[in-house]
Amino acid sequence: MKRFYICCAIIYLVLTTLTFAKIKLPAVFGDKMVLQQKSKVVVWGWASPGETITVKGNWSRRSVTTETDENGKWMLWLKTPKAGGPYTLSILGQTQIELNDVMIGEVWICSGQSNMDMWMTKGAGKAGVLNYVEEIQNANYPDIRLFQVKKKVAETPQDDCAGTWKACNPDNVAKFSAVAYYFGQEIFEHLNVPVGLIQSSWGGTPAEAWTSREVLEENPHCRFYLDKLDSVVRSEKEIEKLIKAYRVDLNKWLMESYSLDKHVWRSWISPELDDSDWQTMNLPANLESAGLPDFDGVIWFRKHFDVPEEFLGKELIFDLGPVDDMDRTFINGKKVGEIQKRGKWRVVREYPVPADLLVPGENVVSIRVMDYKGSGGIYDVGDHLKIVSKDDLSMTISLVGEWRYKVAYDLKEHRPIPSVPGVLDKYTATSLYNAMIAPLIPFKMRGVIWYQGEGNRKQAYLYRELFPLMISDWRQQWKLGEFPFYYVQIAPFNYNSNAPIAAELRESQLLSLSVPNTGMVVTMDIGDVDDIHPRDKKEVGRRLSLWALAKTYNQKNITYSGSLYKSMVIKDDQIRIYFDYADKGLSVKDGELTHFSIAGSDSIFLPAKARIEDNTVIVWNETIQNPIAVRYGWSNTAELNLFNTAGLPASPFRTDNFRVSTQMTDGN
Repeated sequence: MKRFYICCAIIYLVLTTLTFAKIKLPAVFGDKMVLQQKSKVVVWGWASPGETITVKGNWSRRSVTTETDENGKWMLWLKTPKAGGPYTLSILGQTQIELNDVMIGEVWICSGQSNMDMWMTKGAGKAGVLNYVEEIQNANYPDIRLFQVKKKVAETPQDDCAGTWKACNPDNVAKFSAVAYYFGQEIFEHLNVPVGLIQSSWGGTPAEAWTSREVLEENPHCRFYLDKLDSVVRSEKEIEKLIKAYRVDLNKWLMESYSLDKHVWRSWISPELDDSDWQTMNLPANLESAGLPDFDGVIWFRKHFDVPEEFLGKELIFDLGPVDDMDRTFINGKKVGEIQKRGKWRVVREYPVPADLLVPGENVVSIRVMDYKGSGGIYDVGDHLKIVSKDDLSMTISLVGEWRYKVAYDLKEHRPIPSVPGVLDKYTATSLYNAMIAPLIPFKMRGVIWYQGEGNRKQAYLYRELFPLMISDWRQQWKLGEFPFYYVQIAPFNYNSNAPIAAELRESQLLSLSVPNTGMVVTMDIGDVDDIHPRDKKEVGRRLSLWALAKTYNQKNITYSGSLYKSMVIKDDQIRIYFDYADKGLSVKDGELTHFSIAGSDSIFLPAKARIEDNTVIVWNETIQNPIAVRYGWSNTAELNLFNTAGLPASPFRTDNFRVSTQMTDGN
């Protein structure tokens, strides 16, 4: 009898386990999701091996059924109707899942680095889009749905990611991709259908991180990207040990660096210090462009300023703006704030100023800035470097302009800063494809918008191979054919490089238009040479939508591209340039055409004059009698003014094929 009860108990436990085995869906399937309209969408998940799974959308009487494989995975195809909703999607096995408020419409993947990642709102080093307060308040679009893939890296392709579908409203859109939102807004308003935006982006990342291992291995020029991946694949225990040792050494290094100028601290923050022999610098500015090339170390800034009577006795805020890399900030000898952590160079400093700190007449602000790598200084991203009333933001004391500065020490006098141990990170080839793209495949979507390139500028020439390779890779993995892939050409920015590496990267992006069903947005007129994250993301999203509306949705009478170089003809001492997307004419903004250069037989480019004639541009330099080539916008910072009649800017270009700077260093 005892044996009988034991057997019954075992059978009961087995049956209970089977009965209550839960169906699991990937995160991209959930309440408030959007499914691609008028197609067969793939629905997949996990359950018990051999379990029968039935999926049904309440837009149809029909359901579809499959059986899980030996690993418990299942996948089936479900037909969707034309755009509409809300609907319910039911998944039935031994247990049941019901997804509610499901919309049918247009789904787009939105990926890239920081300019795709940039929020609508201001914060965490992000300046916010133009008019962000008003734009966010107006972002009430319940039929636009947002899914944000959580940032993560992985050594191998993952089955799932983290994220949740949300309706587009002011709260949910504030920290969502601005470019993606504005693109989706245009699609929604023109098509009047639900729109699903899946944001999978991460600042500072290179294209190889978004590409699978298989295709990088197949290309002989791109295999070297895998060297780091293979060298950093270690056990979690090894990684933890390395990171711990690195952090200990970094903290030790920072403490050592503080002591190097400890002897001047008290005197250099004092209001009584005579700093008349210090040098001057106009702020905001980065140190390299202000006359301190290749400087890494500690520099002190001081500014004397008068305080109007109405500011006295009030609680104030010192809006310092971002500091590259660390700061300690004092007013009248009292510390008001500091950021002493690495990686915070884009974080805006807003330090409270006590009501009793400022005095009538002259006051002094002293700032210790530590630049440990790359460019540095007190630089401006938006309207900063001022003291403002906490209660009335219109009351400001501007501190923009001339400051006094003195170098405390150069890091060359100190041991090198500890380097991050070789571990898998967002810069490692395949790491983001594995963690942030693979889990989305094969979710049915219409196409991709992409904003990236800055992370590959030092290997700009190779990007002409890598970027098309990545596009092809995604298309092969999704198995949706040559789906639309629309991308943004990087904007003007001062990279503190003597070589035109950004121009070379833009050329690689321009050449990538040879990949079928791609489109490129030019931003040479809406950039900011002092900010790598231009704030006019609304126009970027609009220009991306023009490609989609015209080429994907076949809407008529839309000019979707700025003029692109087609060919040239040399006649006498001039060169005539012909363009695509200039049939209705060309125009110039703000006076004469700028940023053209021309070369003779010596291959030396000189500034050129240019004029529009019909749908072409004539280029010449009176000192060059036998010109052979023309370049337009061939610099890192050129802000261009050649447009077609639709108001879209022409892309930079060159007519020559001379060897460029990154071609010499990338192995090609």
